[in-house]
Amino acid sequence: MAAPRSWVLWSFCCRGWSRVLPSCRLPGLRSSWPRGPLGARPLSQEKRATETHFGFETVSEEEKGGKVYQVFESVAKKYDVMNDMMSLGIHRVWKDLLLWKMRPFPGTQLLDVAGGTGDIAFRFLNYVQAQHQRKEKRQLRAQQNLSWEEIAKKYQNEEDSLDGSHVMVCDINKEMLKIGKQKAHAQGYKAGLAWVLGDAEELPFDDDKFDVYTIAFGIRNVTHIDRALQEAHRVLKPGGRFLCLEFSQVNNPLVSRLYDVYSFQVIPVLGEVIAGDWKSYQYLVESIRQFPSQEEFKEMIEDAGFQKVTYENLTSGIVAIHSGFKL
Repeated sequence: MAAPRSWVLWSFCCRGWSRVLPSCRLPGLRSSWPRGPLGARPLSQEKRATETHFGFETVSEEEKGGKVYQVFESVAKKYDVMNDMMSLGIHRVWKDLLLWKMRPFPGTQLLDVAGGTGDIAFRFLNYVQAQHQRKEKRQLRAQQNLSWEEIAKKYQNEEDSLDGSHVMVCDINKEMLKIGKQKAHAQGYKAGLAWVLGDAEELPFDDDKFDVYTIAFGIRNVTHIDRALQEAHRVLKPGGRFLCLEFSQVNNPLVSRLYDVYSFQVIPVLGEVIAGDWKSYQYLVESIRQFPSQEEFKEMIEDAGFQKVTYENLTSGIVAIHSGFKL
């Protein structure tokens, strides 16, 4: 039995990000396989070349993209509710910690991948605005002779309150983006925010474009994690930072045992009762077990070209924040 991954109590924070199009096989892969005496590749090798996992199920790479897409299309409307129910709200703390680790500077250009419902994007905007307001207050205290009108103008300009910072939310799922846009409208987020439909494995952005790349509870659903990491490296500016919040291996034996019971006996039931979808939550539970360990994922990040790669375990390793720099 595989070592248990992060505690599925928080499993639904994940996001689906694999390729939907049928062309997701690596270029040149076919010609690299060894051939038999007559130049034909054995069937067993061809089969292994195109298979991957969808939870505990073995599927073709082409199938996985569509299946993951359907999962998040199905659960989009209840996504935030289920996150809170299953994690008792602790996923919010983990996401806050991700922003505190990022510490964005004025003018930061952030790309949040698999961020359809806007949780990371909204936290980023709140953080930047709070930093700006603290700076404004310090300046106002030093300028006692300003008129009321001058003070009011400083607080009314929303664009200026971001100091040029901007977040681009990129998600492959239209329904998740739809929910995110609805939340942004309801909560009054307008400036410094944009939404784009895109694939983590083939990002629709130029090279060297962003200061920070984040992906929270999404990368384990990508069909080719290595390809997504390479794309992250490509779109970051030199000196840019990669940050990934993802479920990981639990390092506490007691938590591990509780995790097994809760994940397979409770999470799918909650999914059925609250979202009317047992199968999607069963997949999300299983997908956590298939994700690489902290050390294995660290090596994958380094293989993509990142340097100074580290990770920090949260809540007994239930989740981890991985960090790397493009230098």
